[in-house]
Amino acid sequence: MRPPRTSPAKPHGQFALMRERRFAPFFWTQFLGAANDNAFKNAFVVFVSFEAASRLRVDPGMIVNLIGAVFILPFMLLSATAGQIADKYEKSRLIRLVKVLEIAIMAIGLCGFVLSSVALLFIALALLGVHSTLFGPVKYAILPQHLRDDELVGGNGLVEAGTFVAILLGTIAGGLVVAIRPDGRVLAGGLGMLIAIAGWLASRRIPYTAAVAPQLAINANPISETWRNLAIARENPLVWRSMLAISWFWFYGAIYLAQLPAFTQRVLRGDEHVFTLLLALFSIGIGAGSLMCERLSARRIELGLVPFGSIGLSLFAVDVWLATRHMNAANGGGIGAFIAGAGNWRVVVDIVLLGVFGAFYTVPLYALIQARSQPSHRSRIIAANNILNALFIIGSAGVAIGLLSAGFSIPQLFLAVGVMNALFAAYIYARMPEFVAAFMAWVRRRPRATS
Repeated sequence: MRPPRTSPAKPHGQFALMRERRFAPFFWTQFLGAANDNAFKNAFVVFVSFEAASRLRVDPGMIVNLIGAVFILPFMLLSATAGQIADKYEKSRLIRLVKVLEIAIMAIGLCGFVLSSVALLFIALALLGVHSTLFGPVKYAILPQHLRDDELVGGNGLVEAGTFVAILLGTIAGGLVVAIRPDGRVLAGGLGMLIAIAGWLASRRIPYTAAVAPQLAINANPISETWRNLAIARENPLVWRSMLAISWFWFYGAIYLAQLPAFTQRVLRGDEHVFTLLLALFSIGIGAGSLMCERLSARRIELGLVPFGSIGLSLFAVDVWLATRHMNAANGGGIGAFIAGAGNWRVVVDIVLLGVFGAFYTVPLYALIQARSQPSHRSRIIAANNILNALFIIGSAGVAIGLLSAGFSIPQLFLAVGVMNALFAAYIYARMPEFVAAFMAWVRRRPRATS
């Protein structure tokens, strides 16, 4: 059951939501949570990479690989339980409890940094994964309870844009702060505590959000519960295939983000500053595309944007390969040398547009799942989608390792991903022709909508 909304009847732009209590406190809560996740992870990575070999007598490479696995493991094990909790209990109180947990986790992380304890840092990281797993279903399920249907795309666009900006800022801040000498480790732990406290303060203003299934008996078996929620999602083919499409984007994006450091170093011959620049450009593209979705969709859930997004994802993946297959390494070095290379500007445009078209692809899909899922099962369906996302991310690592081991270069891997994206899109749209019909109708409407 959806509680009465306090939103005004007159439509307004998405940025007006940032002034309203029904959206703004939640936005800043999730923004700070995403920033903290990435600040802590990157501070941990930098700490291990630069101090492990000399002080901790462990293999930095092994630890860095474990960091990603430990963080994502709770999504696999606990998402089904998290979805049930989000449906059973009032969401604003649940969010505040999760934020209190985050403060406790960051206290453990601070101790880990102060004591140079990799074990404590891994405990904090695993618990941070639990925190994010608990918050994930609430993050997307709460929006339909406070926003009108004509606000869902704009609200999701703001959340997606904010999330990627937070990821970028958190990643940069974590790496910069932990590298400060001589107290960087303490400062990194303190930064995590401050962000967690700020997130809790923001969460205190999230308005009451009624439980949608208060009588739900929680199933403690995550495997059977996951299958049950996947079965519920499959009852609605549009929701089910939208979930698959979102998970495919995580597969696609995970390959790009995982290979971006090596691509920067080996293909573009750039340093860590060039890598940070490319990561920032991708995040800016995602943010800009997310904010554009409301206008392009005329304030409704526009299925036509999804094929448009998938076309761009394939087109610019192919162009990254075309732009770099004969890349001249003579212009290698820092940002100045990278910008001076005329051919590199094509790569810059490709990276930005991959982010933009990725947003066109995902924002309507998230809004669609929120609007079309059964309200009593919405959080559980989103939790099941999170599990699919994690499986696709793990699968992307296997595919990347397999193709690179077979002799593919990184640009060729990007080309292969672009081709796979086109094949996946053909599969989805062949089974859901309404996406193609909506795309054709949207294309015909565009001249009138923008005149």
